[in-house]
Amino acid sequence: MKYLIVGLGNIGSEYSQTRHNIGFKVLDALAEASNTSFVSERYGSVCTVKHKGRTLILLKPSTYMNLSGKAVKYWMDREKINIDNMMVVVDDLAIPFCKIRIRKSGSDAGHNGLKNINELLSTQGYIRMRMGIGSEFAKGQQVDYVLGKWSADEIKALPERFEKACEAIKSFSTIGIDRTMNLFNEK
Repeated sequence: MKYLIVGLGNIGSEYSQTRHNIGFKVLDALAEASNTSFVSERYGSVCTVKHKGRTLILLKPSTYMNLSGKAVKYWMDREKINIDNMMVVVDDLAIPFCKIRIRKSGSDAGHNGLKNINELLSTQGYIRMRMGIGSEFAKGQQVDYVLGKWSADEIKALPERFEKACEAIKSFSTIGIDRTMNLFNEK
């Protein structure tokens, strides 16, 4: 059984250590833990992870955040992956730093990457893992915060969070979304 796991982020070294790229970082951690690496393909960097008889196709779109839907649609069609077997990993300002919230569907909540995926798939009915990045910014500074670099304290906390997110992704592929949500959603 195949799964498409999409980590949202922006390409380019200027974005690599920013909060907005947490989706890329989660997939990097999963690939590294699985001793595999990404290769450049059409519309993104891709690698394959095997887990308990499942094939996880990890995708980091190269289309920039606001056009992520193009890469998602292409890879879903190319690999013939049902929407129920897709998960999008994304940053979320409304969730406290490092908390994880997994949902079966939902609105884009103002996230332009999700908005574009919703438009190109013509649905909001796909699984997403929202990684909390917190909201420690002054009024009007949202863009600077999201595109800002992690603090030293945040950097120390991230590896454990990435590990937990990777476990949730693998859990989704083996025990399903309902049980995974029960195990990994944090209040």
